[in-house]
Amino acid sequence: MIDIENMVIDKVYKAVTTQYPTAFVTSEFTDTPSKFPCVAIYEGDNSTYTKSQDNELREHHATVMYEVQVFSNKTSGRKSEAKNILKIVDETLQDIKFTRTFMNPIPNQDKSIYRYIARYEAVVGQGIAKGNDTIYPMYRR
Repeated sequence: MIDIENMVIDKVYKAVTTQYPTAFVTSEFTDTPSKFPCVAIYEGDNSTYTKSQDNELREHHATVMYEVQVFSNKTSGRKSEAKNILKIVDETLQDIKFTRTFMNPIPNQDKSIYRYIARYEAVVGQGIAKGNDTIYPMYRR
């Protein structure tokens, strides 16, 4: 398995907390964050990119998908705050060649919390563990 989760989460954490130092960034799914604003980013899929398997079915690339949820509970301006934070995440992930495949506001069970969800996909080469820049954007499925 080609694993880039720590690298992706670290880049998002640094980018978000640079502009929102009190933001809570977690790598686990949550419906109700313990602190706000909150960015939950986690790997939703990591599957073998079968077009690059060799004759022994060894994995050389993986298709990865990350889901990002941004929560804000500000009394006023929570939609703006959530969108601004998601913009930071979006720019960060696009900078490392991820393609956004979904983005929408999602109603939260607690109506005082505004929530956006976005998904990002890329193909990652096995050389990523050796420091090679081998993240390839996904253009279409």
